[in-house]
Order: sequence, then C-alpha cells, then structure tokens
Amino acid sequence: ICCLFFHRLIFGTLYPAYYSYKAVKSKDIKEYVKWMMYWIIFALFTTAETFTDIFLCWFPFYYELKIAFVAWLLSPYTKGSSLLYRKFVHPTLSSKEKEIDDCLVQAKDRSYDALVHFGKRGLNVAATAAVMAASKGQGALSERLRSFSMQDLSTIRGDSSSTVPPSVTVRTSSKQSQPKPSRSASEGTGSSGKC
Repeated sequence: ICCLFFHRLIFGTLYPAYYSYKAVKSKDIKEYVKWMMYWIIFALFTTAETFTDIFLCWFPFYYELKIAFVAWLLSPYTKGSSLLYRKFVHPTLSSKEKEIDDCLVQAKDRSYDALVHFGKRGLNVAATAAVMAASKGQGALSERLRSFSMQDLSTIRGDSSSTVPPSVTVRTSSKQSQPKPSRSASEGTGSSGKC
C-alpha cells in the first residue's frame, strides 16, 4: 500500500504539477487547458476517493485500480481527463453553475458571520481574562507592599541620599531578615572615608 501511495503521489500529483508549470511558463493555451481539465478531474477523484476508501478498501486490487485510473487520466493516448471532463463534468457544471454559485455565496456569507461572531466572543474572553489577571495582579502587589514594615519604608526614604540606590535596598531588605545592608553599607563607606 505504501509503495502504491508513493507511485500515485509521483504520477498523480508531482508529474502533472511539473507539466502544469511548464504549460504556464510557455503560455501554451492548449497545454494549459489540458492540465486544467486534469486537475479538475483529479480534484473530483480525490474527493470521491475519500469516501470510497472507507467502503471499498477490502475489494481485491482496489489500490492497483486507483493507480491504473490515474495513469488512464494522464495518458496522452487515452486522454482520460479530457474525455471525462468534456463528456460529464463540463455539461453537469454548466447546467448547475447558478445553483453552485448561490450556494458558495451563502456559504461565504455564513462563514463570514461565524468568523465575526467567534471573533467577538474571543475578544470578550480575552478581555475578561485580562481584567481578571489585572485584578489578581493588583491584589498581589498590595500584599507585597503590606509585607514591608513601616521601619523598612522609612529606611528607604531616609537612605535616598546615600550612594546605594533605593531599588537595591528594597530588594535586599525584602529577602533577608538580617540587619539592613543599607545601614552597614553606609557605615562601611563612612569608616573607609576616615582612613
């Protein structure tokens, strides 16, 4: 099965893709139309295959028949894709084109409305989450500020003229319960100034 899938990938997809590229590059209208017909038939085949694989995979030589069908579509001798397109696909699509276009417009409008609806809901959820996070963050900040004693806060205010920045003092005094490093630092600088 894996080998058959590999063959189908090469001959059913990559080979036609390369020749489609060459047709577009050379601007050969005949080749371009030929490969467009192939891709339309191949898209219909791939869609049908999704359902037939479920029900017919037990059928003997099922995968081999699919490879043979893709080879028949590609063959310049049988011109299978052109034959199927001209005999079945083009007449069917031509007769149902208006209904298909109407369905596609309705589906596009519904999908746009659904996208707007889910977008609004997503923004509401994000806004609610942001407000909840901000309120929880504000509570954590107030708890953090309450953990400082009045003496710590007055020390920070009193040491603002020293060489140690207040942010360093806050960081060290909140983590340690030892004597304040800001006082020992100012005493150390005072004694070194006298020597």
